[in-house]
Amino acid sequence: MSLWEYANPVKFMALSGRVLPVLTIMSAVLLVAGLIWGFFFTPDDYKQGSTVKIIFLHVPAAMMAINAWVMMLVASLIWLIRRHHVSALAAKAAAPIGITMTLIAIATGAIWGKPTWGTYWEWDPRLTAFMILLVFYLGYIALWEAIEDKDTAADLTSILCMVGSVFALLSRYAVNFWSQGLHQGASLSLDKEQHVDNAFYFPLLVCIGAFILLFFTLVLLRTRTEIRLRRAVALANRRNSHG
Repeated sequence: MSLWEYANPVKFMALSGRVLPVLTIMSAVLLVAGLIWGFFFTPDDYKQGSTVKIIFLHVPAAMMAINAWVMMLVASLIWLIRRHHVSALAAKAAAPIGITMTLIAIATGAIWGKPTWGTYWEWDPRLTAFMILLVFYLGYIALWEAIEDKDTAADLTSILCMVGSVFALLSRYAVNFWSQGLHQGASLSLDKEQHVDNAFYFPLLVCIGAFILLFFTLVLLRTRTEIRLRRAVALANRRNSHG
């Protein structure tokens, strides 16, 4: 059995229909457990107080904002190389989820930044890269909607996705490139001096796992919707041509 078999819309719909209920339950359980653990059963930070607990939303959202674009890049490359429509639709389906994660990351970062930095916004390298990534998300969605021929739209958005990947990488590694930024280093690091305390580390891992599962759940759900919409349009066109 080849993985490419599930690029067939019929097989994809059958498999995703079986997987979705399990993913939905798992993501919901982990999300509730992680947020309750993080917000109610972790101590206040000795410097930042209870404000630090926004980490349980900010870090998972920021990670998924970047990784959603990476997933779109992989799906776009599959479309360009293999011409599988499911992969193009999966990339399209992931974009609104990615933009939502980006907005959550920016909003929670601003709330966290006010008491920490004294300002809601600073043109810090990572924040700037995230803002540019947001613009690419908006451009990607707008390009899909602007082009009537869906194969052409898939081609052009795939190229845009490759260009935007530069800023996705900058969003992830900006603090390593520019040391003068206000943004702290990675919360999850092998460096013990940078690593968050274990009291926050383990519930944070649960929240990250929940956001990953939630992302895949929503991508599958939206991809199924895109396939159904594509079928509905094809049926409508066929009826009009015969009419």
